[in-house]
Amino acid sequence: MYRHTFAPLLLIIACLLLGTPSSHAQQLKIGTLDMNRVFNEYYKTKDAQAQLGVVRDASKKEMDERVANLKQAMAAIDKLSQEIDRPELSKATKLAKTKERDDKVNEARMLDRDITEFRSMKERQLQDQFGRMRADIIKDIMSAVTDRVKSAGYDFVFDKSGLSLGQVPVVLYSRDDMDFSADIINILNKNAPKLKTSSN
Repeated sequence: MYRHTFAPLLLIIACLLLGTPSSHAQQLKIGTLDMNRVFNEYYKTKDAQAQLGVVRDASKKEMDERVANLKQAMAAIDKLSQEIDRPELSKATKLAKTKERDDKVNEARMLDRDITEFRSMKERQLQDQFGRMRADIIKDIMSAVTDRVKSAGYDFVFDKSGLSLGQVPVVLYSRDDMDFSADIINILNKNAPKLKTSSN
């Protein structure tokens, strides 16, 4: 989910009132945008989420295989330990099985270390991939917003989904007709690939 924090709205309004003579002030055109909604409803966001889902599922499959190998190694260690405890076992056989168990223990330790490193590496890769995708999506959104702001002559545009440092909405109230999120979403999605329909 997209999150961004601006300076408190009241401070901005105060600066506008103090910096502009009230009797001859030019009427300002102010718009609002719900960046969370725009971000989540942009078709490229959904595509990115789908791609990340595929990568995440593949990573989980690889992780499950590694965990299964570790479980097999642990089961082999338990079985060897039970065999070693058998009193009828000869000394030579017990030594051989003890060495075999030690080798399995070392193998299990390596598998456990490999699982930890694999998980960390895959998490970093997913974060990096999501970061690149998110940056491209935000670039598209800001380009569409900038074009709309210039063509419509907005003086200020505020993000309705923005939170202050106190984690409260920056825009406490705005009229519905000031919000042009739907227009931006339509602009961004006008070139979205058409869904394939199955033919009877």
